[in-house]
Amino acid sequence: AQPQFLSEELARRSNLLITMGCGEACPIVPGLEREDWPLSDPKGQSEDAVREIRNEIKRRTVDLLQRLGIAAR
Repeated sequence: AQPQFLSEELARRSNLLITMGCGEACPIVPGLEREDWPLSDPKGQSEDAVREIRNEIKRRTVDLLQRLGIAAR
């Protein structure tokens, strides 16, 4: 998957926005629930570091799905 630019149209079709490490600089979309996951940028990192980031994203995604009552595959 590739990161997507958060266009106004994309935001309107969404229920939840997950941002990754932008903190207070993250876009604010009125009426859209947002979570910021403070993750390192994998660009230029070692394979081991990228794997750790990937595993943290998976862990957070499974946790989010559980909180939303959605079964993870």
